[in-house]
Amino acid sequence: MNGKAYIIGTGPGDEELLTVKAGKVLKKCTAVLYDRLVSNNILNYLNDDCLIYYCGKEPGAHYKTQEEINEMIVKLVKEGHIVGRVKGGDPYVFGRGGEEVLALEEEGLCFEVIPGVTSPIAVLNYAGIPITHRGIAQSFHIVTGMTGTNEKLNWEALAKEKGTLVFMMGLENIERIVSNLITNGKDKETSAAVVMRGTSSKQRKVIGTLENITDKAREAQLKSPCIIVVGEVVNLNEKLSWYEEKPLFGTNVCITRSREQSSSLKSSLSDLGAEVTEINSIKIKSTKENLKEYLDKLPEYDHIILTSVNGVNNFFDYLIETGYDVRNIKAKFSVVGKATKKALINRGIVPFIMAREFVGEGLFKVLEPHLVKGEKVLIPCSSSSRSYLYDEISALGLHVDRVHTYDTVCGTVKNKRVFDEVDYVLFTSPSTVTNMIDMLGIEAIREKKLIAIGPQTAKAINANNMECFVCRKHSEEGFLKEIIEFKEAENV
Repeated sequence: MNGKAYIIGTGPGDEELLTVKAGKVLKKCTAVLYDRLVSNNILNYLNDDCLIYYCGKEPGAHYKTQEEINEMIVKLVKEGHIVGRVKGGDPYVFGRGGEEVLALEEEGLCFEVIPGVTSPIAVLNYAGIPITHRGIAQSFHIVTGMTGTNEKLNWEALAKEKGTLVFMMGLENIERIVSNLITNGKDKETSAAVVMRGTSSKQRKVIGTLENITDKAREAQLKSPCIIVVGEVVNLNEKLSWYEEKPLFGTNVCITRSREQSSSLKSSLSDLGAEVTEINSIKIKSTKENLKEYLDKLPEYDHIILTSVNGVNNFFDYLIETGYDVRNIKAKFSVVGKATKKALINRGIVPFIMAREFVGEGLFKVLEPHLVKGEKVLIPCSSSSRSYLYDEISALGLHVDRVHTYDTVCGTVKNKRVFDEVDYVLFTSPSTVTNMIDMLGIEAIREKKLIAIGPQTAKAINANNMECFVCRKHSEEGFLKEIIEFKEAENV
């Protein structure tokens, strides 16, 4: 097997700034090396059997030297791996990607470089600062702020520039940067800003001038990574600010559902300005072959009840695999929640009834008036799902078949470090509570603000001696509305 290396830029922080090509390549990798600046959730794009190596470089504590990283990439490629060297921002913008590529080239190994959205432009964009602007700045210069005593910067030329100056990774040297600019003739009243952790939930910025920006950054207790920007474009930050105006800006929400069930909620939270940490505490193991003994009976059912997207997909996937003609089905389909409704509509069927609440009680309440004694009901569901609907419908004198079309098993977390950034954790079922405790430990979870989508999930949280808020409306819509209320209350 011939190995290959991909040097991959993953953008500055916001997962949605990952390029389509990078996402596609990550799915092909069999071994990945990543560092601390890699965007949240990026490792979720990898296959479960991909080898993962952390080689982060915390300030003052390098887990691996650059030479060791180069050697590891070469070694893995020679072993036949498709290697992804995953880097924040762009590999060639102060990312040392060139050194890694040269190490591969010297060994005659195959490689590709995947460009990434670069932070000096994207971070300023999210901070409301355009790196250029007509009539204000017709050029920009990007400078490393970490240069040591052997720096080769022409401070006199930089100080005379009328365009925008951007200093990367320069917070520790901000005093020297400001001093060199002023000493070489830059007006101390020139506008300046420092942006910390741009495009993420931890984004913070301070605005000032060269004269006071150092003190303001220290007073705000900003920490690396930060970008320092100098120039008149800084003055546009209030008018051009958009990210910081979103209702959930500054909030990191952890969603714990399976990957198949997370996409809709994740998208909604991102649109509201939240950073979403996706930890798939549940994996879906299909057992749809259990439907085999019910195929001949499908035309006899009056109602088919689906309580999850996984229930929809496993049911219809099995019918497709077996070549079943769905025109034989005469039953009315009923579902729980909008996501399940959407999944059913994608299969060409409009549900008879949809319960808005994310609990079986909600569906039974709206479905009960349409149930007739003697009718036949099929409930394809998870093996771990509650028997509530089966019990209540059976008690009305209907014939109910409950067939397990999938199992939910505990997921795995590829990068536990991402949980450190989380503010809120949303639990959507008792199994997500149990699995998250197994994956991360109860102490780590207890430190966060916990939200249960419904009473059954809250019971599981309380049973582990943890407190939580329970959504008044047991649905994604209810959660989205209420987390905005939490955020507003915290800001009062």
